Amino acid sequence: MNHTEHLTRYIANFVDELSKSGLTDVVISPGSRSTPLALLFAEHPDIGEWIVLDERSAAFFGLGLAKQTKRPVALLCSSGTAAANYFPAIVEAHQSRVPLIALTADRPHELRDVGAPQAIDQIKLFGDYVKSFHEMALPDSSETSLSYVRTRAARAINQALSGNAGPVHLNFPFREPLIPDFSLENLWGEPLREPYTIWHEGKKKLSEEFVKLLADKLTSTKKGIIVCGPQVDEDLAEAVTLLANAWGVPVLADPLSQIRTGAHSTENIIESYDAFLRGGKIRSTLKPDYILRFGAMPVSKAYLFYVKENPDVTQYVVESSAGYREPVGNPTEFIFADPISLCSGLLEFGAHLQREESEWLALWKKLNAIAKTHLVKASDEILTEGETVKQLMEVIPNNSSLYVGNSMAIRDVDTFLLTGPKNLRLLANRGANGIDGMVSSGIGAAASGQPVTLLLGDLSFFHDMNGLLAAKHYKLNITILVVNNNGGGIFSFLPQAKQEKHFEALFGTPLNIEFEQAINMYGGFYHNPMNIDELKEALLKSYEEKGLSIVEVKTDRTENLHWHRDIWRDIEEEILKSVID
Repeated sequence: MNHTEHLTRYIANFVDELSKSGLTDVVISPGSRSTPLALLFAEHPDIGEWIVLDERSAAFFGLGLAKQTKRPVALLCSSGTAAANYFPAIVEAHQSRVPLIALTADRPHELRDVGAPQAIDQIKLFGDYVKSFHEMALPDSSETSLSYVRTRAARAINQALSGNAGPVHLNFPFREPLIPDFSLENLWGEPLREPYTIWHEGKKKLSEEFVKLLADKLTSTKKGIIVCGPQVDEDLAEAVTLLANAWGVPVLADPLSQIRTGAHSTENIIESYDAFLRGGKIRSTLKPDYILRFGAMPVSKAYLFYVKENPDVTQYVVESSAGYREPVGNPTEFIFADPISLCSGLLEFGAHLQREESEWLALWKKLNAIAKTHLVKASDEILTEGETVKQLMEVIPNNSSLYVGNSMAIRDVDTFLLTGPKNLRLLANRGANGIDGMVSSGIGAAASGQPVTLLLGDLSFFHDMNGLLAAKHYKLNITILVVNNNGGGIFSFLPQAKQEKHFEALFGTPLNIEFEQAINMYGGFYHNPMNIDELKEALLKSYEEKGLSIVEVKTDRTENLHWHRDIWRDIEEEILKSVID
C-alpha cells in the first residue's frame, strides 16, 4: 500500500467519524499543507464547508455559527502563522464556552526546527485555552491506525461538548504528496450504523435533601433576589420566572440571559436595574438577604458595584458543570447542577409559600417602572446611540437573533432592551469582551440560515471588515447596524476622558473614513438614516433585502455622553424624591 492510500484512508476515516459524531460544518482557510483534510471535507456528503480566506476571520465565523446552532464547528487551516491567527477566537470560545474543533496542518517532524518554510512550533499552540490538545500520528491505514483516528475524531467532539463546552485542538503532520485518491473503494471506511465511540452524559442533579434545605433557607428570608446573567438556554426563562413568581422575588435579567423577551411571564423581571443602581444611595436601600445567580456575571457595572458593596450577603452561583465565575471575590456557594432541575426542585419544596407581592418586590418594581418611564421617553428626533438601539428593538423581527458587539453596543442593549413578547435570541462575544472578530461572528451566525441582526460600533466594524467577504461570497442574509461615533465612544464614560491632552489619540481614536465605499466593494446595500423615522424605514427595508445590508447611524460622542448622563440623573433624582427619602 502506497503513501497516497495510507493518507487517504486515514483522513477519510477521521472526517467520516466527525460526521457520525455530529459535525455538520467546517470552516476552511485554503492552504497547501492542509490539502488532504480540505479535499476530503469538501468531498464528504454530510459536512458543509465554508471557505473563509483569512484564518482570523474564519475562526470567528465558526464561533458565531457554533453559538447560533449550539453545535460544534470545525476549523481547518494550513501550517505556520495560519494557525496562530485562530488564537483570538479560540480564547473567546474558551471563555464563553463554545465548542470548536481546531484542526491545524503541520510539517512532518523532520521539517520542524530546521528552517523549513511555514513551520512554527504548533504543539500546544493555544495553551490552556483549549480543553485538550493532541498531536495526531502520521497517516497510516492499518486497522489499528484507522481505529485510532476514528476514536480521536469522536473524542474531539465529545471533549468539545462535555461539561462546559469549549475548543479542542488536533495537530496533523503531513508528508508530501498531499493529494488524496478519491477512486479508492469504500473511501469512508466500512459503513457503520453508529459512531465508533459513543459517550453518555447526564445532567447533574442534587439530592432532594440538599434542595429541600436550600429551599427552606431561602424562603425563610424576605429580601431575596434572583439574577440571570449571560447564558444560552432559552428553556431557563420559564423555570426561573415560575420560581420567582411563586416566591415573590425580583429577577434581575441581563440582556444576554434569554429571559427579557419571550412568551414566558415577565411579571417579576427587573430589566432596568443598570439605570437605577447607578446611584449609591439607591443601592444602599436595596440590600438583599441572598443573591441566587444563574449564568455568568451580568454586563452591568452598576450591578457589579451593588455586589461589591454587599460582601456579607450570601451569594449562590448555579453552574450546570464545574466552573468559577465570580469576579468580585465575595464569599460564594457554588451549586453545580442543572439549573432547570434546580428551579423545579426549589419550586416544589417551597410550594407552601403564599404568592403575595411583598414590600421588597413592590419596591424593585416601582424603581424599575420609574426607570422605564425615562428610558422610553422620546428624544426630539435626535439619533443618539441609545435612541438607535431603542428603535431597533421596536422593528427587529420576531423569532430572530440579535448579535451584539462590545463596548457601547452591549451597554445600550442592557439599557434599552425592555421586556416584551418578541422571541429574540441574544448573542455576544462576552467571554473575553473584545471588539475583534465581531463582523465575522455575526455573519457566521447568519450562515445558519436564521435571521440575524448584528449591532456594533464603528471601531468593531473597521476591525473586522474583511469578514464581510463571507456574506458576499455565500449571499448570506444579515442586517448590520453600525453606530458610528467616529471612535471609541465607551472611553468618554471612563476616567480616561479626563486626560484631555492625549485622549483623542489614545482613546477617542477617530477613524475619519467613509464606510459606504467599503460596503459597495463587498456588494452590500447601504443606508444612512438621518433621523428616527428614516432609521425605522431603513431597518425595515434591510430585513426585506437579500444579502448583506448595512445601516450606518452617525452620532456625536459628546452629545451621546450628555444624553446618557441626563437620563441617568433624571432617574436617580425622581427615585430619591418620590421613593427614597
